[in-house]
Amino acid sequence: MPRMRRNRSSVAVAIQPAVRCAIYTRKSTDEGLDRDFNSLDAQRQAAESFIESQRGEGWQALPDQYDDGGFSGATTDRPALKQLLADAEAGKVDCVVIYKLDRLSRNVRDYLNLLALLETHGVDFVSVTQQFNTTTPVGRMTLRMLLSFAEFERDIIAERTRDKMQAARRRGKWTGGRPILGYDTAPEGGRLVVNRDESAQVVAIFEMYDVNPSQTTVVRELRRRGWTQKKWTTKTGNTCGGSQWTRSSLRTLLSNPLYAGRQRLGDETFKGDHDRIVPKKLWDRVQQLLEGKPRRRSSPNGSGYLLRGLLRCAACDSAMTPHGTTRKGRAYRYYTCSRSQKSGDGTCPKPSVQADRVEQFVVDQIRRIGADPNLQNETFRQAVAQVKAQRRGMRAEAKRIERDLVTVRSDVGRLVDTLSRTNGPAADAVAIDLEKTQERVTTLESRQGEVREEIAVLKAQEIDRNDLTQALGEFDPIWNALLNPERERVMKLLIDRIGYHGGTKQMAITWRLAGFGQLADEVAP
Repeated sequence: MPRMRRNRSSVAVAIQPAVRCAIYTRKSTDEGLDRDFNSLDAQRQAAESFIESQRGEGWQALPDQYDDGGFSGATTDRPALKQLLADAEAGKVDCVVIYKLDRLSRNVRDYLNLLALLETHGVDFVSVTQQFNTTTPVGRMTLRMLLSFAEFERDIIAERTRDKMQAARRRGKWTGGRPILGYDTAPEGGRLVVNRDESAQVVAIFEMYDVNPSQTTVVRELRRRGWTQKKWTTKTGNTCGGSQWTRSSLRTLLSNPLYAGRQRLGDETFKGDHDRIVPKKLWDRVQQLLEGKPRRRSSPNGSGYLLRGLLRCAACDSAMTPHGTTRKGRAYRYYTCSRSQKSGDGTCPKPSVQADRVEQFVVDQIRRIGADPNLQNETFRQAVAQVKAQRRGMRAEAKRIERDLVTVRSDVGRLVDTLSRTNGPAADAVAIDLEKTQERVTTLESRQGEVREEIAVLKAQEIDRNDLTQALGEFDPIWNALLNPERERVMKLLIDRIGYHGGTKQMAITWRLAGFGQLADEVAP
């Protein structure tokens, strides 16, 4: 072996390369994280002490903090862990130091994948409390055994928690979760108490859907009124919730058995120890509508209301609901403004109209259009213009949502990056902003799906002038042969909305262009 020759003026100095150490900490729940010294601080302190003991080997703790407080080890979907892996891929980290193996993951497969990823980028891995050498078969076996026990411990804890929650729900107890509109959590916890103001909103929402079982229509009305989902304040004083309603969130509310005084467990429900908000008959009717079951009618061939769900009061933009009465053995049918029923007759001019009269008027209008080519041309022109305007509006909204999503998703990434490098009160403020921004992403994505569905529906509404002529030409003979349930279906096929003003006796009919095409297909030989 050649020897190094030294002279008096030169000295060989061995320079120890620096080892950049990233400390990763995790806690499954957020309980106690607001304390001055919490579990994450204890893990970090132990890791820093270990790195200090290796200072002679060039180890240095990086100032960046990779802390996942309130995140389970069952998955790798954690902001700080993602940032750590990104920094490792970027060559900013030489070694990852953790307090204990299960802080990184409690899943054997995820753990091995993470180790393989770190090894690919030349990043070492050290557990402060569990020393082993993964370069030998025995060391690798030891690692797998420790990980298997960590995963087993997680599964046992999860199973015990599930059993406890299931037993509580069978007894009708509230086991926690996001608060829902209409209820508050009792100060001592463990049960729900009715919020009187919000419960009135809940009942009103159920009644809206009962009168007009269209989720899109109800959502539009809720937004017009400025009503939002549940808003609440956490124990730390943060404000959460308050998002706008969507069809998905509306259906979740309408199908939640808590409002019927019951607790859900899987496919079963049990009597809850909280008060119900929605009356039983109203609850049952809404559930039938959600399941697509028709309402029971005493005489479907004689007393069906053909304009049910189509007729609205133009004076106050409220639904006009079917209403019947009997005098001297004779049945009388009406459509009555729902707002006047709830708030009194003085809220709407002449709130009722005879059902036979208004239904016959609408049918005669369809017949007139079928017999008059000029009216056909005008109807077709207005319908096409209406659909084109709706398409333009939907496409403009779709573009706006796409731009907003790009901006908001960028904000989420920026906040996650900031949160990974912040601690203390500043981190709490960033976490609040992140939660609100993520809720905004969810709201935009939900509305984006709704807009795409509406655009697809409008795209399907394409017929030509001949389709319209054929459908209207066959209307009269078909109408005379139909029973009331089929007549009601044809009305909903051809008409989108009817506005009736009791004061001026004026009526405005909005046609459904796609319905004429469908009717033409049905009557085609």
